[in-house]
Amino acid sequence: MLRRALCALVLPLVLSVGAVAQMPAGYQDVTVVRVKPDKRAEFDALAKKMVEANKRAKAYMWTASEVMYGEGNTVYFVSSQPSYDAIEKGGDAFDGALIKAYGQAGAEKVFQDFDSTLISSRSEIRRRHWELSANPPADANEYMKRVGEARWVRTTIVHVRVGQFQVFESAMKDLKGALESDPPISNYVTEAVAGTSTGGVYYIVRLVKSLGEFDDAKPLSERMGEDNYQKYLKEITDSVEGTETIIQRFLPELSNPPDRVVAASPDFWTPKGKPAAKPKVAAGAKQ
Repeated sequence: MLRRALCALVLPLVLSVGAVAQMPAGYQDVTVVRVKPDKRAEFDALAKKMVEANKRAKAYMWTASEVMYGEGNTVYFVSSQPSYDAIEKGGDAFDGALIKAYGQAGAEKVFQDFDSTLISSRSEIRRRHWELSANPPADANEYMKRVGEARWVRTTIVHVRVGQFQVFESAMKDLKGALESDPPISNYVTEAVAGTSTGGVYYIVRLVKSLGEFDDAKPLSERMGEDNYQKYLKEITDSVEGTETIIQRFLPELSNPPDRVVAASPDFWTPKGKPAAKPKVAAGAKQ
């Protein structure tokens, strides 16, 4: 059922409806889909129908991003929710918006058509680790502003060895301290708690306005000092099985973000469609 693929619409990066001005706590509800290359246009059109239905109903909210460096035709849909109960209610709101817009049969048809455009889909629940995140925002308003101003997402997926979680989290605290030195860099750490085949999967996310921001990285050894850097390397070597880094680009046309995200960059998050071409008038016809 499409709801299972979309009730989790990743980033990692959007607050749920009704969030108040405080740091977002709880979980990220993430769905990752691989789209059939020859079905991409159809996929986009169906996703836009879901966006419009949820906008009209003021129902579910999410951001979408596409992998640009990593596996092609892979799209992440991400929403943040404070609890498992909110995740369930968000799925119900998503379903309700589609049914209100297209009727029961029409909604089911949208679900089926959407499924037919996919090679695969996977949904995860990720728990936030603000205590491991570097330079976290002071409150929800600042967080949404950062999301709204971002254009790219770099995600490092870390597979931690069984029994080495504390060692890895100690390394993340060392990294946090280093990144909070001048010039400061922000990252956001989450941990998969459902939807992965192996335990101990962490995600380290950085939001940037342009890829050029990655060019200004100060060497970690310089930030930490040589002794602390060697300690950090040992902790990582002992605790990590492997990593993968991907870079995603936000897709505003497939997103339904909260108003405070949109307010940070309205021209980006509310793209205007191209005006329809004027019909050609046949020769001799009256105008």
